[in-house]
Amino acid sequence: MSPAAETLTAERIIEATEEVLRRHGPAKATVVDVARALGVSHGSVYRHFRTKAALREAVTKRWLDRTHDALSGLAADPGRTPEERLRAWLRALFEAKLRKAGDDPEMFATYSVLAAENGAAVEQHIAELTEQLTAIVAAGVAAGDFAAPGPAVTARALFHATGRFHDPCYAGEWKRPGIQDEFDAVLDLLVRGLRR
Repeated sequence: MSPAAETLTAERIIEATEEVLRRHGPAKATVVDVARALGVSHGSVYRHFRTKAALREAVTKRWLDRTHDALSGLAADPGRTPEERLRAWLRALFEAKLRKAGDDPEMFATYSVLAAENGAAVEQHIAELTEQLTAIVAAGVAAGDFAAPGPAVTARALFHATGRFHDPCYAGEWKRPGIQDEFDAVLDLLVRGLRR
């Protein structure tokens, strides 16, 4: 076994896969390309990820988890009221997607392809995000700030109502002038609807 193969970790493989995807795109990137970038055999990569699909799913999950992790602190911030947390959380979600789409459009397009292939990872991501929203809404109900029929139902409704500002299928609209004003108007309307 080569020294490179001895120190090979799933994290290193995922990082290399991201670079290979950046270079070749999702249609042409192969496990052999990833192995070559790492200086190992493709069998070494397969020891960590049984299939190419499993590797692509891990890359997708890592990309989605970055958003989840960035938002979790806002969802649980004890220094903000539930309304402030809700506004900050939804704004941060929109801004994170804007950055991803605007800073590296080719990689954003690549991840959009991977996300379409990995429905289970996307469903898990959405479930984690709506759990964070549910916690915010539940805190607002407990504080007497929000009137909601059920925190989980309300959280899903908030997530879907703001989909235009975080669902990658709308990324083309995010460059339009006035999109920030449109987001603010939707957010204000939703928050007013939640208040007691």
